[in-house]
Amino acid sequence: MKIAPIIGSLRAKRMEHGAKHLTWKIVHTGQHYDYEMSQAFFDDLEIPAPNFFLNAGSASHAVQTAKIMVEFEKICLAEKPDIVIVVGDVNSTLACSIVAKKLMIKVGHVEAGLRSFDYTMPEEINRIVTDSIADFYFVTEKSAIKNLLKEGKPEDKIHFVGNVMIDNLFYQLKCLDNESQSNFSTYKLKKESKDYIFLTLHRPSNVDEKKTLLEIIEALNEISIETPIIFPVHPRTRKMLGAFGIKLNEHIKLF
Repeated sequence: MKIAPIIGSLRAKRMEHGAKHLTWKIVHTGQHYDYEMSQAFFDDLEIPAPNFFLNAGSASHAVQTAKIMVEFEKICLAEKPDIVIVVGDVNSTLACSIVAKKLMIKVGHVEAGLRSFDYTMPEEINRIVTDSIADFYFVTEKSAIKNLLKEGKPEDKIHFVGNVMIDNLFYQLKCLDNESQSNFSTYKLKKESKDYIFLTLHRPSNVDEKKTLLEIIEALNEISIETPIIFPVHPRTRKMLGAFGIKLNEHIKLF
């Protein structure tokens, strides 16, 4: 979904300046393969269908990264792009950056410079490695500029462009103005309760161990008695809840 405002800007730039030479192609690595985590965003945000689909699927970090690299290299060799733009901090970001750089293709990183300083997070490793080889840093918040400068990145390659997720938020708000709220599955719950919590939970360190996940759910069950929770469940989390036999109370609404 992070590419939606980027594609929109590219389209506008081509229309505004008549830049017919400005072309692009979308590569979907297939790292997120569930409909609600992939195709739904293409539909809702009017993102063009990908030109290439790598079908990486679910696997260990090493297997997934390697599979993406092998398939993406074929595309780069055939298409010979001037630049590869990667977004975020997932394995796809890392894999495509490495492939492009080894083929002497310039790399632009959207959301560059973000740091948690927690090396137990796979995403933090992906961020650091990608930024270590990128040519252009498209930054979404001011703290990221400081991080990149501390790491010795050239200032003229750092571009503060704003947050693409906020761009998506504004787009969705406009869409909501033209659609009845009653069409949404969450409408009834929100109508019944003035206050509610919207929850996401999917990080492996939180859901892969029974003890940790149970402690989190027990806390959520208690909290939800006072304030109901809307919980769109990640496929990984749903699987682990079932495997561990962990139950959520009736105040937590699953979607």
